[in-house]
Amino acid sequence: MTKFEMVKRYYDLGLWDEAKVRVAVAKNWITADEFKAITGKGLLDQ
Repeated sequence: MTKFEMVKRYYDLGLWDEAKVRVAVAKNWITADEFKAITGKGLLDQ
């Protein structure tokens, strides 16, 4: 399982919120585009 798949799974299951997914971007686990694919929002969206 890739880090993208792991983060998406945790988000979809409700184990991670948007803030945790943002941390995954900060840690270079996923890209900004992958963040948008997971959450449906851009990094600058509030």
